[in-house]
Amino acid sequence: MRYKLLPATVAAVLLIFGNPLSASAAKVPLPSSMASAGDSITRAYDSTWWGCFLSDCPQYSWSTGTSGSVNSQYRRILAKNPAINGRAFNDARTGARMADLDGQLKAAAGQGVQYVTVLMGANDLCIPSAATMTPVATFQAEAQQALAGFFAADRRAHLYLSSLPDIYQLWFQMHTDALAVSTWSAFDICQSMLSTSNTEADRQLVVAREAADNAALKAACSHFANCRWDGYAGYNFKFPAADISTIDYFHPNLAGQNAVASITWRAGYWG
Repeated sequence: MRYKLLPATVAAVLLIFGNPLSASAAKVPLPSSMASAGDSITRAYDSTWWGCFLSDCPQYSWSTGTSGSVNSQYRRILAKNPAINGRAFNDARTGARMADLDGQLKAAAGQGVQYVTVLMGANDLCIPSAATMTPVATFQAEAQQALAGFFAADRRAHLYLSSLPDIYQLWFQMHTDALAVSTWSAFDICQSMLSTSNTEADRQLVVAREAADNAALKAACSHFANCRWDGYAGYNFKFPAADISTIDYFHPNLAGQNAVASITWRAGYWG
């Protein structure tokens, strides 16, 4: 049997128990300023052959990008809140590791932003060999220290913390492409995972470490009320070969930057 609730009854239920479908959006207003922290992915390095060859192109960033070629988080917010216009800062740095996050978030805090995205940690895995990957305990301590400093500067600010993209997925998608493999080798790209001398057991060591690092990020975020963990949305995305730059066969191209923007937006505060 179905029961029809009168409007007054519905209102009373929502007053008592809250509305779970709109609670997140109601609690966090769209920001009027934002920044991004991270590494070369957030700098949109090698995202196109035109103007971005072996260089940063932050205008195409999934987070704070301003170009119409990428529907970034910034442009999505701008469409609904014009007050953010011109108030997006890309504090990411190509080559950055988790040890650099504290400095980047200090810069963001100094800019007085209300919202920050963080995608950081791939360079702690993508190094010459698995033996030199950043220890998990160090990785987590660096992340937690950086988050603590940011929220100490402004407890009202909000932060979105992305899980690391699946590095094994990159190898899986491209390891049969001779040009990709030769490029990885020539430019010494992420050899801990992508070296031609690796065995499957070697690659699984990196897979296990990435799982531990993602768990460390989740744990670090859990200590702060205004930290939004992505629920492994970034890691679970099985990006296609079409999303990968053909300059280095490692970074997202424009399609990839758009995909990251879409995934992180859906997993974030307003998606």
